[in-house]
Amino acid sequence: MSRVLAAMSGGVDSSVATALMVEEGHDVTGVTMKMWSGPNGEAPTAGCCTVSDAEDARRVAGQLDIPYYVLDYTEHFSTGVIDHFVDDYRHGRTPNPCVECNRTVKFDRLLSHAVELGCDLVVTGHYARTEKVGSHWRLYRGGDADKDQSYVLSMLGQDELGVSRFPVGHLDKSETRGVAAGLGLRTANKPESMDICFVGKRDYREFLRTAAPDVFTPGRIVDGEGTDLGSHDGIAGFTIGQRRGLGVSVGEPRFVNDIDPTTATVTLGRREDLLVTGVEIDDATAVDGGVVSGRVLAQYRAHGWAVVATVSAGSVIFDEPQEAIAAGQTIAFYDGDRVLGGAVITGRLTPPVPRPARWRSGRGPRPCRVP
Repeated sequence: MSRVLAAMSGGVDSSVATALMVEEGHDVTGVTMKMWSGPNGEAPTAGCCTVSDAEDARRVAGQLDIPYYVLDYTEHFSTGVIDHFVDDYRHGRTPNPCVECNRTVKFDRLLSHAVELGCDLVVTGHYARTEKVGSHWRLYRGGDADKDQSYVLSMLGQDELGVSRFPVGHLDKSETRGVAAGLGLRTANKPESMDICFVGKRDYREFLRTAAPDVFTPGRIVDGEGTDLGSHDGIAGFTIGQRRGLGVSVGEPRFVNDIDPTTATVTLGRREDLLVTGVEIDDATAVDGGVVSGRVLAQYRAHGWAVVATVSAGSVIFDEPQEAIAAGQTIAFYDGDRVLGGAVITGRLTPPVPRPARWRSGRGPRPCRVP
């Protein structure tokens, strides 16, 4: 029997993950992480990680007859996630706050807190699977392909995986809800929240205008030849591949192809201008503690499919051109369903490439192995 610290968000996944550990006979303590708050320190009432979410978590802990606490991580979340989010948009990048939250809070501060409390394991409701092979831990995609969350966990290494468990990782969502219903948990039919927790139902631009108005510096919108097409009120309002809400019209579809933070210039192009042959990367990590290199399956969107690529020092080259990839995003590396590691995209490699017969955008049938 292990002493377990269960991260309870108030949703059905973490509720069932906690319940399964209790059923196995572990000594479980439930905790909700308070990640962010309003200007007066109050908990949010919209989005996720709300007051009602914490209340749901507390009541589930009561049903399971386990201790329950709320841990205040607002300072760590602010510096590790929100500041990073704002800085990325300030510099023309597109951030991935869920990855940063996992890396800097859930699997950093929470794991440290677990050690301080004398716990052996941390449990979450992520849809991913782990397996110990010899002395090493491996990370795999979740059993439910539609809910797989291995992408946002791709930065985890041996230290984190050795003390982390994902009890619902082998289930699909309907099975998870079935377990919750069978146990009579109040979260069994609770809807999922897909919002960025600190943004909530608002557009992210509205959040930025309130939290960091300085990111909205007016600039110009141009085409690929540098011809002036109009103006904008800040590069934070744009992402690579964006088609709608550009503020200009040229009579045919145009997409954001480049964002220059130095001059606050947004460049528009045709769809074929979004094609890249590869990406530059930084902050690369490997699950086994080594270095990811050679032929892999690479996934550059949280809900996209992996595509065949070759990883070398500082870059990833795709077998087929890909489109609309933004700096700031995570790229995760796989061998089949096994996660090899991940990195942060810092730039795009865009030598002239022919328009492919079929557009590739990280979606479609998922390769099961590298050819």
